[in-house]
Amino acid sequence: MKQVLIIALAFISLSAQADDAKNEWHNTSLSEATIKKIQESQYHYKKCIANELQVTSARPQDVRKGTEAIVKKCENVLADMRNVYLQEKVPEVIADRHLKQMRIQTTRDVLREMMFIESARKAGQQ
Repeated sequence: MKQVLIIALAFISLSAQADDAKNEWHNTSLSEATIKKIQESQYHYKKCIANELQVTSARPQDVRKGTEAIVKKCENVLADMRNVYLQEKVPEVIADRHLKQMRIQTTRDVLREMMFIESARKAGQQ
């Protein structure tokens, strides 16, 4: 009975190791030029967000809708950044994961800023 259990566990562990090979992280070597292109793309994205934030913060509106509008207006800049990743042979999964992380963090930052602007506007009215 113990031998059957040991063989079953060994088989399961071998099949799990075979599956991990395709999910394993492989270090990528990005050149300095590639890193610079990615950083420039990030700068353009953040600059787009900042410009849109200045434009939309001047008028009163719902904070969530304003945040969504700002992020949507800069999606094309984020798409350009994705193209930079793909041109440099970064796997799509990794590129998409990084862009999603950047989009989520930017959305949080914009929402926080819009909430601050709205509260300052309300405090000034009273």
